[in-house]
Amino acid sequence: MTPSPRLPPVPRLWPLALLLALLACASTPRYEGQRYRGQGLAFQTGPTGEGWARIEASQGLLAFRDERAPATILVNGRCGLDGDDVPLQALTTHLFLRFTERATEEETLLPFDGREALRTVMTAKLDGVPMRFEALVLKKDGCVYDFILISSPGAFEGARPEFRRFVEGFRAEGRP
Repeated sequence: MTPSPRLPPVPRLWPLALLLALLACASTPRYEGQRYRGQGLAFQTGPTGEGWARIEASQGLLAFRDERAPATILVNGRCGLDGDDVPLQALTTHLFLRFTERATEEETLLPFDGREALRTVMTAKLDGVPMRFEALVLKKDGCVYDFILISSPGAFEGARPEFRRFVEGFRAEGRP
């Protein structure tokens, strides 16, 4: 009797290769249709207005720029790092550590996506350049979300309505 030929080991590895390919696709951050999925979290945002374009930013998950304003919206999020035991005010202060001459104009706790968030409006300088900010920091389900509007002091009020519309559309969708 002739022994049956053995299959080479490569075909047996295809399920593993398929699984690895699917995991790689699943972990790639995506922002489509106002929904973000990646980096261990998922959320939706409000729309950006006309003139706002998505840009790459090393310090955040999402960033948008309106050159006409000029202003930038930066969104960051992280889970399991500091969400449970750090107060909102300390998280907000941490966002501005690299800035000088910080002056808080407004600090308000407000209901946001079923939790309490801290909205802070401030002026500060980066490398001697004056800027104005609105930051909203939220802790939810072990995750921290930061939303920041960055502009020159003169462009700030004009950019605020678009920023608020974008932020007010936020809904945490949990961890993917």
